[in-house]
Amino acid sequence: MNLHGNKAQLSGATKELLLRWSETKNYWHDGKSREFEERYMLELMARVNQATTLIDKLEEVLQKVHKDCD
Repeated sequence: MNLHGNKAQLSGATKELLLRWSETKNYWHDGKSREFEERYMLELMARVNQATTLIDKLEEVLQKVHKDCD
C-alpha cells in the first residue's frame, strides 16, 4: 500500500482542480457560481484536507505495525 503516493496524487489532482476552478471563475461569476463554490468546492477542499490528515495518521500506524512485526 503506497499511501505517500496516493496522498501526492490526491494533492496534485486537487491543486489542478483548484487552478481550473480559479480560471473558470474569471468567466463565470454570478450567483450560481458562488453557490457552486460554497456547495461543492469548499466541501471538497474540507474533505481533501481531512483525507490527507487521515492518510498521514494511517501511514504512521502502518509504520508502527510494520516495525512491531520485525
